[in-house]
Amino acid sequence: MSLPAASQRAIPRPHRRGFALRTAGGLALLAGCIGVASSVGSTDVSLGEVAGVLGAHLPGGDPSTVPASIDAIVWQVRLPRVLLAALVGIGLSVSGALYQSLLRNPLAEPYLLGVSSGAALAAVTVSSTGLASGWAHALPISAFVGALGASAVIVALARVDGRLPVATLILAGVALGAFLSSITAFVLIRGQGTSETFVLLGWLMGSLARADGAMLALLTPYVLVPLALSLPLVRWANLLLLGDQQARNLGVPVETARLALLALAGVLAAASVAGAGLVGFVGLVVPHAVRLVVGPDNRELLPLAACGGGAFVVLCDALGRWLFAPLEVPVGIVTAMCGAPFFLWLLREKRAVTLE
Repeated sequence: MSLPAASQRAIPRPHRRGFALRTAGGLALLAGCIGVASSVGSTDVSLGEVAGVLGAHLPGGDPSTVPASIDAIVWQVRLPRVLLAALVGIGLSVSGALYQSLLRNPLAEPYLLGVSSGAALAAVTVSSTGLASGWAHALPISAFVGALGASAVIVALARVDGRLPVATLILAGVALGAFLSSITAFVLIRGQGTSETFVLLGWLMGSLARADGAMLALLTPYVLVPLALSLPLVRWANLLLLGDQQARNLGVPVETARLALLALAGVLAAASVAGAGLVGFVGLVVPHAVRLVVGPDNRELLPLAACGGGAFVVLCDALGRWLFAPLEVPVGIVTAMCGAPFFLWLLREKRAVTLE
C-alpha cells in the first residue's frame, strides 16, 4: 500500500477552494443532522421550535419566550444526547482513519487493536463489582480508563528494540482484544440475572441512553483536543503510508510519529466508547466512504471523516429513537445494520481494500 508519490511534496495539496467547499459542506451536513435529530423522538418537535430554543439560549436570548415543555425536551434532554452522538461519531471516525494510516491496514479500527475490549472489561468489572455504586458516571469513566490502559499495554507488548513494528502492533492488539473479551464474557456470566447485567448488556450494544449535559462536558475535551492535535501531524500520517524506511528517508521520526498518532487515536476511541459503549463499524466504514471521495490524503480525510462520522452516528441514534418509539433501539445496533451492508457493498466493488 503506498501513496502515488515518494515524498510529501508529490502529494497534491488539496485545492484551497475545493477543500473549503467540501469542509463547509461537511459541517453543514453535520449541523443539519443535529437539527433534525433534535426534532424527532417520541414527541415530535418542529425544526422551527428547535431553532427557537437554540436562539433563546444564545447570549442575549430569553428562554422564557419558548414553551417550558419544548425547552425541556430540546435543551435538557435531546440536545445533550445529539451532541454526544456527534462527538462519538467524530472520535470513532478520526480514530479509525488514524489507525488505518499509521498501520497501513484498511481494516484497522479500535476493535481490531483491542482498545474497545479494554474499555468494555473495565466498565463491566466496575459495574458488576459495585466499586463505584451510586456514581452516575462510573461506567463512562471506567471505560475511558480501560481503553487507555489497553492502548498502553498494546504498545508495551509490541515494542521491539525501541521500535513499534506494524505487524507486531496489529497481532498484539488482536490477541489482547480476544483475551480481554473472554474475561468480559466470564464476568457477565458470573453476574447473570442481576439488574446490573442487563444495564451492561445494553451498554455493550452501544447506547446513548445515559447522555446528559455533565457527560457531554466531561468528554468533549477528550475528543476535540486530540482532533485538533492530530491535524498538524497529517504530514507524518501521509508519509507513514510509504513504509517505515521511506518515511525515515524523508525525515519522519517514525517511532515518535507512530507513538504520537497511536496515543491520539487511543484517546479518541476511549472517549467515544466511554460516551456510548461499543458502537461498531463507524471507525471502519466512514473513513472508507470519505476516502472514496477525497482520496487517502489525511489533510482532507481527517476533517471530512470527522463531519461524516458525527452525522452518521447522530442519524443512526435518531433512527433508533424514532422507528419503534417509545421503544429505543441502541445506536450500536443501528450502526451495525447500516454500516455492515454498506461495507460489504464496498468490498463487492473492490474499492474498500486499499489505502492508495
